[in-house]
Amino acid sequence: MTTANRTRRFIIVGLLPALALYFIFVIVPIFWSAFYGFFDWKGIGAMKFVGFDNYLETVKDPVFWRAFKNNLIIVAASIFGQVPIALVLSLVLWKTSFFHRFVRSAVFMPMVLASVVIGIIWGYIYNPQIGILNYILEQAGLSSWIRDWLGDPKVNMYSVSVPIIWANIGPYLILFVAAIQNISSEVEDAAKIDGAVGFRRLYMIIVPMIWDTIKVAIVLCISGSMKAFDLIYVMTGGGPAQSTELMATYMYNNTFNIFRYGYGSAVSTTIMIISMLLVVGSQLLMKRKT
Repeated sequence: MTTANRTRRFIIVGLLPALALYFIFVIVPIFWSAFYGFFDWKGIGAMKFVGFDNYLETVKDPVFWRAFKNNLIIVAASIFGQVPIALVLSLVLWKTSFFHRFVRSAVFMPMVLASVVIGIIWGYIYNPQIGILNYILEQAGLSSWIRDWLGDPKVNMYSVSVPIIWANIGPYLILFVAAIQNISSEVEDAAKIDGAVGFRRLYMIIVPMIWDTIKVAIVLCISGSMKAFDLIYVMTGGGPAQSTELMATYMYNNTFNIFRYGYGSAVSTTIMIISMLLVVGSQLLMKRKT
């Protein structure tokens, strides 16, 4: 047996336990959930086969599509908020000095906090009576801007997008810093000689060299935004009047509040299909011809 074959066999054997766990705890539940979607089931007792009725009800329910629109707002906020901010910060903080490492750690810190804690903190910030945001606006003479940030349907989705962006910049920052540090110093020196500095350096050198990393970040943004749940559930619960309802909270409410497990399974499968379509579509749009 050649060295290459032994290395390949070693890699396969090493990956088998992780792949087995992934198959058992991720792949199998996905298909199991899709199977439950064909039944009218309350979680206990007999299951009644209803075919595609649950899936048809999902796509006909206007609340589901309102939740889908809200998810798209989160997706847009994540892509155009988290990725550009993380990219700019990575250009400033890519060095390995103590100060730069400290700031990177501070930016990453929200990822260490529990989502429930972040939701409670921002709920207090947005509180219309005791919230610090309205207090700052009042002290700054901007009383006309004061509002119920989580209760006003005109602004509440944009309000909840802010903590989602803030809490998830850290991983993309670390991702971009690692990618920038892998750019050859010869390329950087040649760019400086050619006068590529500032924004031109970013556009002509940095972005093309880390384009694959940016694509990965956007995929992570889409997948994370489509399954967003905990922050919204803590801050608004999907209200008022379902104005901040997301597809995940819609699925949760139908499954665990009114015990429609079959319908909730159909909703979760639909969410997965839509997420896959968005990810594939984004990759096709960003595909570069070489």
